[in-house]
Amino acid sequence: MMLEKIEELLKEVNNLKASNAEEIEQLRLKYLSKKGEITALMADFRNVAADQKKVVGMKINELKQAAMQKINELKEQNAEAEESADDIDLTRSAYPIALGTRHPLTIVKNQIIDIFQRMGFTLAEGPEIDDDLHVFTKLNFAADHPARDMQDTFFIEQSASEVTKNILLRSHTSNDQSRIMERQQPPIRVICPGRVYRNEAISARAHCFFHQLEGLYIDKNVSFTDLKQVLLTFARELFGPDTKIRLRPSYFPFTEPSAEMDISCHICGGKGCGFCKHTGWVEILGCGMVDPNVLEACGIDSKVYTGYAFGLGIERITNLKYRVADLRMFSENDVRFLDEFVSAD
Repeated sequence: MMLEKIEELLKEVNNLKASNAEEIEQLRLKYLSKKGEITALMADFRNVAADQKKVVGMKINELKQAAMQKINELKEQNAEAEESADDIDLTRSAYPIALGTRHPLTIVKNQIIDIFQRMGFTLAEGPEIDDDLHVFTKLNFAADHPARDMQDTFFIEQSASEVTKNILLRSHTSNDQSRIMERQQPPIRVICPGRVYRNEAISARAHCFFHQLEGLYIDKNVSFTDLKQVLLTFARELFGPDTKIRLRPSYFPFTEPSAEMDISCHICGGKGCGFCKHTGWVEILGCGMVDPNVLEACGIDSKVYTGYAFGLGIERITNLKYRVADLRMFSENDVRFLDEFVSAD
């Protein structure tokens, strides 16, 4: 009876198959572990008749040796298969994988940063989620300014007692400037790039998020002339040496006097075309002298120091350089659109 059981197990062992290491381990446990088939046979060996012990003992030993040899063979085969496997991920893109490029907004942002860094500006970045104190209050926004309305700003938390404690998605990168001014005394010369958010209807000309870059320079005897020369240098570096600029009076809560800056249309050379609406000029940024109230709110003596600030939209500059028809294309990640900027990188 036991000899028949041994022969049956011997046939099983000789025909063992496994496709991975886990299956091999399960087979080892089944036949060679303390609770395995062969161990159970050895435990029953004491019940075998004395005249059969020699034959049965030899058969059990033969079975054990066969099982150990088969398990080792399966382990070797599995190891060889793993070494020779191609390890193909069927979910990845097919070869050859095309190399990507920088996003057009990143390309233009880096160009702008490079220009201002060569003029002595350092790079500073701040939080996209900030409090009203740094986004509005310290920048001379009145308590009832429309920018604080839900129609313009995304609020995360609103304080019932004090407006300065409201938490919101910043609507401009000027919060970086207020934080820098409150922790650092002049001279200050920084540029602050980053993403900003406004509650606007998404269309070809507007989005609920976009990218800005703002600049700030504060020191003794800083004048509007200094601002104009820096912006002229910037425009010529970015759009070409023949670029002209003009400054038109405007209003911003944080600067006084304030201005909008236009550049001569680089498509028609200022002669007038459909792109510049036949005016010869294209608006690119806002600027002005930092309001004394802003300096004082941030702990800087406005009687000793003056400064200028400017801010521009990176999407707008990118549109001027590459004439992108729809602002939404910048955030859709359509590879066909992004491929058009490979040579610009």
